[in-house]
Amino acid sequence: MLSTKIAWRNLFRHRGKSLVIGTILFLGAFLLTLGNSVISGMQKGLDKSVVGGFTGDVILMSKNQQDDNVLLSMAGKAVEDIARFDTLRPHLEATGLFQNVLPVGKGFAMAINEQGGMPGYLFLFGVNFKEWQEMFPGSIKILQGTYPDSTGLLMSTGGLEQIFSSMGIWFTPKGALLDTSFMSKDAKDLYPHLSTQNDIVFMGFNESNSSSDIRMPLSGVSRFKALNKIWGHFVFVDIDSYRRCMGYFSSKDQSASLSVKQKTLLSSDNTNLDALFGNDDAQALSDKPAQTAAAIKDSTPITPNAEEAGIYQLVLARFAPGIDREKGLDSLNHVLEKAQLPLRALPWQKASGAIGSMTIIIKIALNVFVFFLFFVAIIIIVNTLSMAAMERTTEIGMMRAVGAQKGFITKMFIAETGCLSFVFGGLGILAGVGTVLIVQRIGFTTENDILQLFYGGDTFHPLFGMGDLVLTVIQLTLVTVLAAIYPSHVAKSITPLDAISRD
Repeated sequence: MLSTKIAWRNLFRHRGKSLVIGTILFLGAFLLTLGNSVISGMQKGLDKSVVGGFTGDVILMSKNQQDDNVLLSMAGKAVEDIARFDTLRPHLEATGLFQNVLPVGKGFAMAINEQGGMPGYLFLFGVNFKEWQEMFPGSIKILQGTYPDSTGLLMSTGGLEQIFSSMGIWFTPKGALLDTSFMSKDAKDLYPHLSTQNDIVFMGFNESNSSSDIRMPLSGVSRFKALNKIWGHFVFVDIDSYRRCMGYFSSKDQSASLSVKQKTLLSSDNTNLDALFGNDDAQALSDKPAQTAAAIKDSTPITPNAEEAGIYQLVLARFAPGIDREKGLDSLNHVLEKAQLPLRALPWQKASGAIGSMTIIIKIALNVFVFFLFFVAIIIIVNTLSMAAMERTTEIGMMRAVGAQKGFITKMFIAETGCLSFVFGGLGILAGVGTVLIVQRIGFTTENDILQLFYGGDTFHPLFGMGDLVLTVIQLTLVTVLAAIYPSHVAKSITPLDAISRD
């Protein structure tokens, strides 16, 4: 096209102005590329460190639960119970939406200071350790001790610091040496005169005040690979220990069977208890060693159905690959409502309170930053092109005098801007991709939780895929078109008389 040929000629003829505009387009494309790659990297990182490390895609709770913030709610604020999950699981699995479904108990507990000092307070998370590891593989790193098999207590470094600050006791697994590599500063200051303990006595809090205290040896010390100071407030125990601590029936309680005489004893009054036992029975009982209720419960086998028949507070769920998160959530809530199940589902952002809100704010801030770059680039290019058009009044006026129409002048200006955008904008995108690759190779890491939300994990890992390339090209095209509209209007308004007047 003639307008394109003339546009190329004009660009080389006005090399200085072309270089200024091209530099602006280069920087704009470069920053847009970086901005889009950071947003993509953050999204993928959050999926890995939060969704794939602690919360799942959605969190199901009781339909009676009023407050959406069920993970990081105020200390002591109870979450409504979910009963008989064994009857609810088949309905969830029948939807075909899920890759993993994990019921958990979540409550607030006090760690009793047996040395007479202040107690400590922590969130308890009752889990099936095997199922947790299957759903969130690699999310936890064991620093001391072992990962519990079925029964146990797993304390994170954040929990250790929190409980030490109030109790003044540093807890370690039995037989483990004191390790200062993850010890808090206050604990290090007391080393080697540090007060240590291998087991913890927990007493749960619930609204019925029927909780009990349990003693548990520390199985291991762990660290979350990302957001450890946030998730580290949770102490993981097996679900049966959690239920006993919170005053619920455990699966062993529910699966225990009573003999006829035991049932008769429980149903009788206390006026004639001796009549229930003959001499032979009394002699037989006296000859047998005493057997505690705990021993009876421990001898009772646990089945998965028996475990899931107990009380939980939350259900963490991962969608199957290919399931859109928003559509899957809508479909899930529709199924729950239609089947009249006592559950409702929320995305992890809402269920995790301030943390979820902060991730949304950071994503919005990054998008606003990209939009700001977009807007500033348009303003600068518009101003530069408009000044260039006014300086070329004589040239444009002479073109109009020899028959160039307004449409031709408009096409010429758009072609000039388009050529600059293609060359310099393309170089900016390539430079941005190169920078992303370099940053990926360097692997900037941080232990700051706020930066980890920005990073989407403990490592800054921006990504630039095909979708980001398409988005950046569209943004750059819009910048080019919008920036050329006003300058082309100024140029086509120039008349041959304006050229004569200027001379």
